[in-house]
Amino acid sequence: MKTLYQRAREALTVVSRADFVAGADLIPSITGHSIPREETVGHLLGLMPEIEPDQVVMHIGGGSGYMTAVLARLAQRVIYVDRNPALVDKARDRFFDRGCHNVDVVQASAEQGLEVDTPVDLILCTTFIATPSALLPCLSEGGALVCLEGRAGPVPSVALFRRKGDKLERERTLGWVDFNRNSEQILIDLGLVTDTVLKEAREEAAGGNERVLDVLRRKLNLEESELYRSLARQRGMTFTEGDDVLGHLNTDLFRRFSRTFLDLARVIPVSEEDATLTVVTDDPDARTDQLERLTPKHRIVCLLVTPTDFRRIWSALDLTVKGSRFVAEQGVSVGNAVAPGAAGNDVLGRDNGKHISPYLVSVYEAILLDAVSEKASDIHIEQYENRVRIRLRVDGDLHDLPQYQLSAREIRGVINVIKLRSELNIAEHRLPQGGRSRLQLGDTAYDLRIQTQPSLHGENAIIRLLPQTGRAMTIEELGMSPMIGARYQRLLDNPAGLVLVVGPTGSGKSTTLYAGLQTLADDGRRKVITVEDPIEYSIDNIQQTRVRTEIGFSFADAMRAFVREDPDVILVGEIRDQETALEAIRASQTGHVVLSTLHCNDAVDSLQRLYDLGIHPNSIAGELLAVIAQRLAKRICEHCRKPAQPDEAIMAEVFPGGPPAGFRCFEGEGCNKCGGRGTQGRVAIVEYMEVDADIRNAISSQPPIGELRWRALDGGLVTMRDSALDHVLEGIIPLSELPRILPRERMAPEVRGGRRTNG
Repeated sequence: MKTLYQRAREALTVVSRADFVAGADLIPSITGHSIPREETVGHLLGLMPEIEPDQVVMHIGGGSGYMTAVLARLAQRVIYVDRNPALVDKARDRFFDRGCHNVDVVQASAEQGLEVDTPVDLILCTTFIATPSALLPCLSEGGALVCLEGRAGPVPSVALFRRKGDKLERERTLGWVDFNRNSEQILIDLGLVTDTVLKEAREEAAGGNERVLDVLRRKLNLEESELYRSLARQRGMTFTEGDDVLGHLNTDLFRRFSRTFLDLARVIPVSEEDATLTVVTDDPDARTDQLERLTPKHRIVCLLVTPTDFRRIWSALDLTVKGSRFVAEQGVSVGNAVAPGAAGNDVLGRDNGKHISPYLVSVYEAILLDAVSEKASDIHIEQYENRVRIRLRVDGDLHDLPQYQLSAREIRGVINVIKLRSELNIAEHRLPQGGRSRLQLGDTAYDLRIQTQPSLHGENAIIRLLPQTGRAMTIEELGMSPMIGARYQRLLDNPAGLVLVVGPTGSGKSTTLYAGLQTLADDGRRKVITVEDPIEYSIDNIQQTRVRTEIGFSFADAMRAFVREDPDVILVGEIRDQETALEAIRASQTGHVVLSTLHCNDAVDSLQRLYDLGIHPNSIAGELLAVIAQRLAKRICEHCRKPAQPDEAIMAEVFPGGPPAGFRCFEGEGCNKCGGRGTQGRVAIVEYMEVDADIRNAISSQPPIGELRWRALDGGLVTMRDSALDHVLEGIIPLSELPRILPRERMAPEVRGGRRTNG
């Protein structure tokens, strides 16, 4: 006769846990109690009373059904009970698919009592139930109830009760069961990693002194916020955004604990209320038992944040502590701004031979960290008479960082840190200066383009952040319409010619050009050389060169050298003057595809700009292949997109004769994924002019710019209005973006020869 242990081992061998895990990520309530690990099930069966082959067993809190399926191999009949209808439906299908025909599935709440057709011999409850006596009617005389006790958590105690007449008597504590699944096991359960990938990640993490979770996130290219939100849900933790914590930090709590202890435990105490101590962690597997021993009178609430937000919160608290020390050492008030030129107006880090304060370095690094976490493109540090303002540009809009309450004295020190990092003249405050530096954050390097600007109340600084990932967007990722994307791709395959991308500063011209370069780099059949000022993105397999005006190496100099290096494609960062324009035309005439940018408003205006640079009309007509003009529009957040009511004023401008039948538009409602803005990211709205025979003839005759536009419209010019409306109809951008990207005269269908184009 086999023992329960032997039968349990056989059941665990036959029943595959993986069969009951698939799709578990779709159900928010799935936790370690619902999908216990194989060793957890084995341990629990070892604690329980003997299960005979002829017995009837009930499993309450059946979850995914894995534990129930194991019980079905040990007992004659098993009654599965769970109150979650989604879990019940999935479990029923799994039992049927895997031949567990001795399992009855019941959706009910055990707290409200259960009705059974026959008393059961054993009830196993793997979820917490407040009143175990509610299950008394389900048990046969002498029947056993095994249920969880103590504090709800991953390692609860397990108690044994028995029915004796009309009473349920507690016999003893059987032991403790660890239902905990660590983050690695959860990622396997979610189907995101395999054992092989996990093993490789562990080896890489050990070699690089990193956490396994950080390595996995990088290898799998997982979005940080989504990953940690999912892990929190699976671990039964509360996920929170860093911005929700930053406004309510308690510096005294941070001072109370050892920095070394907090760093090793990966926890930060952020608030204290009554007998509750709230901490944040970026480790889903973090344990708070040591913290509980240090603060026995407190109940610990642990919130999960992303690693980026963890660093931001740590930096904010650390800055406050260092700032207090800095103020004490300097003997000045943080809020006491000193006017430029006033007595005592020194430059931090220069007076009395002192070095730059580590506190000021920390402030600058914290600002950079905030910018990276917000996916900002620019940082603006501005000084006014009585205040300092720090703003980030995110998706084209500026918003403040109110947590930095810095004095004029402190901000001058921060700007000195910026100057030192970018090798600018720290003593020069009268003239604008430009430089660059690097930021390494995790696996991503950022190229920082620095510009300082003197103003009435002190120097301002503007920092552009350019991530250097070794890859740029591809043409498919730009968001162009499939038709324009295919035409752009075809332009790159030409044997020779000039392709221009035009628009104002910040319209994404470089991004569009880099997408073409990335496509060429992935293809690998053509040699590509670039000359840029500066190199905004580093791309593997592309030969990139930087302009150095200080030693007399300009765009034109680079172009003259490039044509002797057997390239197929040449990118010129910008055509700024006649010399560069002439060299670009000559390079295209000698059998090269030349890509470049111009600053002008639309595709046809670029022709006038080339005329103004002194390029002969016939040369333009002969070499120009196409012009792409663009603006950037905010993209509707795909997580909260909903149909919108069109704005009547905008509709009247766009459709003077009335909107077409079936017109629709969308907007973002605002959610935690987009920070309540309703938009997330930006997309290029493109005007595309391909130069055909008719347009070439028009360019050669150099007619007025208005006539050139009519000719272009006749030749199939795809206007920015048309592109924008396509994106509105597809739900990519909101209708409210049109006035931001289109001048008033281009909102309506364009008039040509006394009649309007198709609207």
